[in-house]
Amino acid sequence: MAASDRDGTGSGRRSPRRDSAARRSSGGERPASGKRSAAWAMRSAAGQLQELLGRAPESVSAIKPTDDGWEAEVEVLELERIPETTSVMGTYRVTLDEEGDLVAYERTRRYTRGQTDRRG
Repeated sequence: MAASDRDGTGSGRRSPRRDSAARRSSGGERPASGKRSAAWAMRSAAGQLQELLGRAPESVSAIKPTDDGWEAEVEVLELERIPETTSVMGTYRVTLDEEGDLVAYERTRRYTRGQTDRRG
C-alpha cells in the first residue's frame, strides 16, 4: 500500500485504529486493561540500563511481570575483543516499577560471548 493510502480509502489519511496501535507499541499509551506490555517493559529496561552503564544492551534474554512491575535479564557487551567470540558479556537483572522506572539493577553473570550456558 502506498504511503498516501494508509487507511485503505485512497484519502491519504492514517487510520485512527492504526495510529492508536502505533502509539501503544511505541510505549506512549497504555492498553485498555491499564497494564503495559512485555515489549514495552523490554524497551524500557534496556534503554534505562544503557543510560546508566553507557553501553548499549545486546539483547533482553528474559522478562517477567512481578507484583510491583517487571524484572528483566539484559545482556550487555562489557569488553570488546578480537575474535568476537572472546568478547566479555555481562548479564544484568533490571527491576522496573509499575510505571517503568528502573528501581534496581545488578550484574548477575560475566562470560565470554562464545561460551555456552551449561545451566539447565
